[in-house]
Amino acid sequence: MPTSIIELSDFKRIKNTSPEELVKIIEKDPLIVATILKTSNSSIFAFRSKVETLNRAINLLGTNFTISIAMSTLIQDTLKSNLNAYEVSTEKFLFTSSLATRIVNTWISSIDFDLSTELLVPAFLQETGKFVISEIIQEQNQTQEFLRLIDQTQDITFCEEKFTGYTCSRITANIFKNWSLGHNLIFTIGFVGNIKDCPKEYIKKVQILEVVKILCDIKNPLNDFAVEKAIEKVIEYNFDLEKFINSIDIIKKQIKRDS
Repeated sequence: MPTSIIELSDFKRIKNTSPEELVKIIEKDPLIVATILKTSNSSIFAFRSKVETLNRAINLLGTNFTISIAMSTLIQDTLKSNLNAYEVSTEKFLFTSSLATRIVNTWISSIDFDLSTELLVPAFLQETGKFVISEIIQEQNQTQEFLRLIDQTQDITFCEEKFTGYTCSRITANIFKNWSLGHNLIFTIGFVGNIKDCPKEYIKKVQILEVVKILCDIKNPLNDFAVEKAIEKVIEYNFDLEKFINSIDIIKKQIKRDS
């Protein structure tokens, strides 16, 4: 595990830390800096002027989201893989990961601000296991079969488990468990799709991540099919449907306006 991941994880756990300390950790790695600046200048945020410095990016994105981007960048670089098995670029992956945090920030902060803060990092990182799955699929020369099944079923999670024996959520959680990144990250991600076995204190968080995962389908984020499936889950889990729909409408309008 990269040393920077340990430093970022420690920074997140320690209270009363300053943005300047976060800058010192991040600026050691030019790739992380470049990814953070690229993300902050993407259409999903549409800040009024170009973000050119790390300090300004952290100020605009917030420390939790900045940490999410930094950790994701380090993990992807460590895994040395791609998403060719999904026919998806790393840029699109970054877009859907950023979209996940935008959904949490817009939807959940209207319900419980502290909960939304806790879920920003898990939401951004929950699909990390796709890099491992993509590598496995490619090594087994099964990319075309995998893509055909995704097209037939429109259910990426089902296809991932059929071809590898594990869900992306479980693989992601096991990576983070191996790296001792904290129970909130490991349990909240690991039980997505497995609510019945989820510890009681994590159920609400897992339910939210399930809805976010549906909306942020890596191939068709926020399409009508994904939104309909997400609404079904929102109703099943007794979340406020009106707040959810309003949040999605806000995000869709922002993306359309800035595209």
